[in-house]
Amino acid sequence: MTSSTPRPLRSDARRNRARLLDAAREMFAAHGVDVAMADIARHAGVSNGTLYNRFPAREDLIEAVFVDRLESLAALAERAAADPDPWRGFVAYLTGMCELQAGDRGFNEIAARGMRSPAVQPLRAAAYDSLTHLFDRAKRGGALRADASIDDLAFVVWGISRTVEATREYAPDAWRRHLALLVDGFRAEGASPLPESGLPRH
Repeated sequence: MTSSTPRPLRSDARRNRARLLDAAREMFAAHGVDVAMADIARHAGVSNGTLYNRFPAREDLIEAVFVDRLESLAALAERAAADPDPWRGFVAYLTGMCELQAGDRGFNEIAARGMRSPAVQPLRAAAYDSLTHLFDRAKRGGALRADASIDDLAFVVWGISRTVEATREYAPDAWRRHLALLVDGFRAEGASPLPESGLPRH
């Protein structure tokens, strides 16, 4: 009878996988996720065959590299939801999310387009639950505008993504001013009704 449990990697295979992940993380951060796979293999000091044996498709490598960023976002959402001051938690979440985008060119691109593989769905679900709790508390406390939705965070991600990319070379902290302006748009005080966004609802 054949077992379905994956066989553990040999020590040399584990080392090659770690080298590939380190190389990909470094090159994605510096150049974005469209960097040539052959360049990643060369930077890791392995053959193209070894790369494709471990990661048959680019998306497999991207998922392996950035799952830790999604874990960080899920943990950040949980901490924000637990903050006694829900507005402070909300701003801390947005700031932390944008800091991850600004510090890693590859993640900035991934954040803007999203990751949909089944492996990341539990992390997305955990973050969504925490953010739902955070939004509800901030609305009840009168800090967050009543018509704000978690889906509106997509506009923050997309907007900051473009600002980070456009100002990377000459004003790498410009996104912080952009974020401050966006945060003011979420405040309940002085808020005017929002038109429909057109985004699909979860």
